Amino acid sequence: MGITDKVSQIAGQVQDGVKNSSVSIFATFVKLVTAVMVALTLTLIVQEMMGFGTFAFVFMMVVIGGALLRLIWKWALGAVLLFDLFCVLVALLLKLYIQVAP
Repeated sequence: MGITDKVSQIAGQVQDGVKNSSVSIFATFVKLVTAVMVALTLTLIVQEMMGFGTFAFVFMMVVIGGALLRLIWKWALGAVLLFDLFCVLVALLLKLYIQVAP
């Protein structure tokens, strides 16, 4: 094995490491955004029903977001994206119900 083979092997390993790291960072970002959006939505719904203040709003958002993040942390990226799709479909169904209801 010459020096060019070793340099080529090292470059391939670096490329694989960067690819794995970028996929991992993207998956973490998607999980965080999912948890924040679902927590924000649920907290806004509860705030409108109960009428509590800002401190309780932030507290509930952190609690719901943390619980959801703990639930979805071990999921694969595909499972999180399917969960997001399900949430969007439920939101569209609720929007349709609100528009049709008298």
